[in-house]
Amino acid sequence: MTQTLTISKYSEAEVPLRFGKFNISVYRDSLSKQESLAIHMGIAKNANNNGSIFTRIHSECLTGEVLSSLKCDCKDQLDMALATIAAKGQGLVIYLRQEGRGIGLGNKIKAYHLQNAGLNTIDANHKLGFDNDLRDFSIAALILKDMDITSIDLNTNNPDKIKALQSLGVNVASIVPSHAPVQEFNRAYLQAKKNMLGHLFSDEIFSECQHD
Repeated sequence: MTQTLTISKYSEAEVPLRFGKFNISVYRDSLSKQESLAIHMGIAKNANNNGSIFTRIHSECLTGEVLSSLKCDCKDQLDMALATIAAKGQGLVIYLRQEGRGIGLGNKIKAYHLQNAGLNTIDANHKLGFDNDLRDFSIAALILKDMDITSIDLNTNNPDKIKALQSLGVNVASIVPSHAPVQEFNRAYLQAKKNMLGHLFSDEIFSECQHD
């Protein structure tokens, strides 16, 4: 018998971040017992959340967010989303524990080794036997439902994420691009996402590549 995925809110507290004071809600899902976060400001359950809410669905990146790796734009995207929410006074980041587009931390480091040998981020995943992206956004859709959010302005460059959320019944009212600075270490990674995955980057951001 197939089990139905459900979530439950386990804990919640106001936490001062360097961007401002945010509420952090921790959700646990019924299948993996994994914990996901809703990092939000200016959103009250059972309130009038019918307007579109600025929302980023963000997947964990330990190498970028903790170790400040320059190989990706994940930390920059998370920081920009939180800064935008603080400026607006309202918004949400759903933080999912899906390291390395779902392949896990150990395999992500294996992929980095292959990238150092010349493969791009997509081909490295394929070499390890993985598809382009193994992430599932079902939990994000359930969190939005629990928070009574019926429409979002989605902060993303990823067309597959847009389609996945829409297929889960999420009303994506608009797309808000997330363009972090391009520098010498993440340039090839971002170009692979644009050329091979169709991510919504303009050619101009690559011509403005920054060098440390």
